[in-house]
Amino acid sequence: MTDLRTKEAIRYLGYGKHAVDEGMLGLISDSFRDLEACAAAKSIYRIFECEHTGENELQIGKMNITSRSLGRNLKGCGSVVLLGATLGTGVDLMMKRFSLTDMAKTVVLQACAAAYLEEYLDQLQEKIGEELRQQEKWLRPRFSPGYGDFDIHHQKDILQMLDTAKTIGLTMTDSYMLTPVKSVTALIGISDSDEKCHIKGCESCGKADCIYRRN
Repeated sequence: MTDLRTKEAIRYLGYGKHAVDEGMLGLISDSFRDLEACAAAKSIYRIFECEHTGENELQIGKMNITSRSLGRNLKGCGSVVLLGATLGTGVDLMMKRFSLTDMAKTVVLQACAAAYLEEYLDQLQEKIGEELRQQEKWLRPRFSPGYGDFDIHHQKDILQMLDTAKTIGLTMTDSYMLTPVKSVTALIGISDSDEKCHIKGCESCGKADCIYRRN
């Protein structure tokens, strides 16, 4: 039986409903072992107040955001979790090394690293959610800069607000791409009502008419 992380890697590789042969499954399994050996996953998160200052306008800490999709996702939320997470520089170095000698392995590593990072984020979100449920508060799906009309430029604000360069070694390029590459920043709304939002996000939820959907 294929485990969840392998299924995610297969999805990232674009197989869809097509069958995956044993050779590819073996390559995926090897890639996850390589990642386990070199990844140094780190994260930081803080909770900030969230104020809805106008139609599609939000203030979170020092961030003033205009975004219809984020405003919808955070409807009813008076605070948010800001988080940053990375698999570390070791993963980048390994992928660079394989890119010089084995492009097929590199493509699979990219997909497996994405699945590995998502699994780590899901576990982190579940941990945060458990802590907040004791206060009768619940989490919405993760929402990252660059998704929908949430401007990628807010990547810089989040990194500064979490001081990620010092805390987990996470920075960004002049084009707002994160470094190390296998890293994520995100917002997670905190609500006083339990909306039963899927931890895997809106893509994994069948409730297409939900008013909190990211897309």
